[in-house]
Amino acid sequence: MLFRSNKELVDYLINTGVLRTEKIIQAFLNIDRKNFVREENLFEAYGDYPLYIGEGQTISQPWTVAFMLELLNPQEGQKILDVGFGSGWTTSLLAYIVGENGKVYGIEILPSIFEFGKNNISKYNFLEKGRVELKLGDGSKGWKEHSPFDRILVSAAAKEIPPKLIEQLGNNGILVIPDRNGIWQIVKKDSELEKNYFPGFAFVPLVEE
Repeated sequence: MLFRSNKELVDYLINTGVLRTEKIIQAFLNIDRKNFVREENLFEAYGDYPLYIGEGQTISQPWTVAFMLELLNPQEGQKILDVGFGSGWTTSLLAYIVGENGKVYGIEILPSIFEFGKNNISKYNFLEKGRVELKLGDGSKGWKEHSPFDRILVSAAAKEIPPKLIEQLGNNGILVIPDRNGIWQIVKKDSELEKNYFPGFAFVPLVEE
């Protein structure tokens, strides 16, 4: 499904019921997907489907991103780890949500994709404002020196849930991570894990060292 504007796309996501939380809706309205796709795909920027960004990677389908952010339930002022930030779209959406008192840490393993995503995020001055910090590396290992995190989002399919991400998740924290067939929502409560699974999704594999 291809829409003519960002507003049309967001209205569709609201009308289908996947986008429900006001702060996430505002993020989708203010962080325009067209700023995160390749130039040759600009005419498809508002399509509700993934788009190729190089190196076997994609910018995810908007419906899927909305679904994952609703599961993640990010809040203003939080510290969030974004694993496999790719195009930079999810990082920027999260940076908008956490606001001036929060921070998003993004990790990407592929150098060319890292530069692509970094350039896209820079369009919103989140790096300059200190709202976002980026690292080239293996996201499955997390970013220990900045842990614990209130939320961790992984945007590629893991073979198994990386133990280091669980370790670096704070108490009452939420991890959202896909596998090959669906999406896990994992809530950490006093070192106990509450796991919820949502099948029927497909993602590119998480690249690890």
